[in-house]
Amino acid sequence: MILEKKLLEQVLAVAQSTGADFAEVYAERTLNDSVHLLDKKIDQISNNVISGAGIRAFLGTRTVYASTSDLSREGLLRCAADVAAAIGEGREQVSIRLGERMFPNIHPAVRISSSVAGSVKTDLLKAACFAAIEYDDAITQVTGTLVGVDHTIQIANSEGLLTTDRHIRTRIAVSAIASDGNENQSGFYGPGRGMGLEMFDFIDPREVGKTAAAQAMVNLRADYCPAGQMTVAIENGFGGVIFHEACGHSLEATSVAIGNSEMAGKLGQKIANEKVTAIDDGTIPGAWGSVNIDDEGNPTQRNVLIENGVLKNYMIDRLGSRRMGMPMTGNSRRQSYAYEPTSRMTNTYIDNGPDKNEDIIASIEYGLYAKRMGGGSVDPLTGAFNFSVSEGYIVRNGEICEAVRGASLIGTGTQILGDIDMVGQNLERGQGMCGSSSGSVPTDVGQPLIRVARMTVVGRS
Repeated sequence: MILEKKLLEQVLAVAQSTGADFAEVYAERTLNDSVHLLDKKIDQISNNVISGAGIRAFLGTRTVYASTSDLSREGLLRCAADVAAAIGEGREQVSIRLGERMFPNIHPAVRISSSVAGSVKTDLLKAACFAAIEYDDAITQVTGTLVGVDHTIQIANSEGLLTTDRHIRTRIAVSAIASDGNENQSGFYGPGRGMGLEMFDFIDPREVGKTAAAQAMVNLRADYCPAGQMTVAIENGFGGVIFHEACGHSLEATSVAIGNSEMAGKLGQKIANEKVTAIDDGTIPGAWGSVNIDDEGNPTQRNVLIENGVLKNYMIDRLGSRRMGMPMTGNSRRQSYAYEPTSRMTNTYIDNGPDKNEDIIASIEYGLYAKRMGGGSVDPLTGAFNFSVSEGYIVRNGEICEAVRGASLIGTGTQILGDIDMVGQNLERGQGMCGSSSGSVPTDVGQPLIRVARMTVVGRS
């Protein structure tokens, strides 16, 4: 336990003493360790600890939040008093009684990174990076990182909840640059899991390096992608970043509750092709974006967002629940105690559909096959998005042909949901870090192979 129950009761009472109808304390202790390799040499090994607490008070839909790294009694009470002063005036006697509640741990870890010898971790990273270096003579630079996170939180609130959780994460990432002497092209692969180093029981670090290098080599030899409207097939795994960004953020209460989302007010309406079912599920054992409880102390859940094209639910935190009059869904998340939480995705994906993958490619007379997606951006209010394709190929007469580079996909969330007309059966998830108002949090994105009947491809005309 990070903080004693009696102290938490006192801090909550102070935070609520000027009229707040709800108060909450979030305490954190996180151990981060990482190994970084550059050009065949380990150039950095780091370990750091994040420790502190955030205190929040509600008065209706008004919130005040403050954080501190001073976990002494005096520091916490001072922070709580600052919150109380901002939420209201006057003083009243408040009594808080906390009852501890333990939630099941559905993501057990076996080999915690911070407890494993450094030589083990450097050997794993070297295996990945040297596999990339040795992939082709044209690979001129390789960087790699192995990260371990040991994240412990404690949550107490004025409704009497007191709970703790510990979550372990591991990720390895390799970037490779290929050069022909005139230009450079890059490749990247970064799988991660909500588990310890046992992740490497089924993820071969050498394959991580080879995947990054292969992508760099494909792009080095590729011509530029033509521009225009065309049919696009987007592959599984990290291809799901399209749904995550273009549609997922528009389904978070952060935007929906204040009307800043194109999806606001559309519950029960058909918003996508009937082949599209989309889910946010924080309960997948060992997944990168999974947690036992969210950062307000609610158990995560499997939340069907879109079912057969119909909008069924949003992702809702406590503030969103108050604003919308809907129950919380276990989606409140934050980067650390320094951030006020808000509604965020966990593992968000389009589910398997009715179409065979080979039929999807065979159905395209001319179009783009986006094998791997890169980063992008979206405006939740309009749903307008822009994403890069990190590895793409032209499709002609139902066959995947030459590689192309420099492609970007643009459109809106409502447009792409309606134009997804084929959904395959090879669901896979990829890992990333999602940034929003409550900082950067780990999320899985995913889908099977899908076909979008019409998309604007930005390339070279």
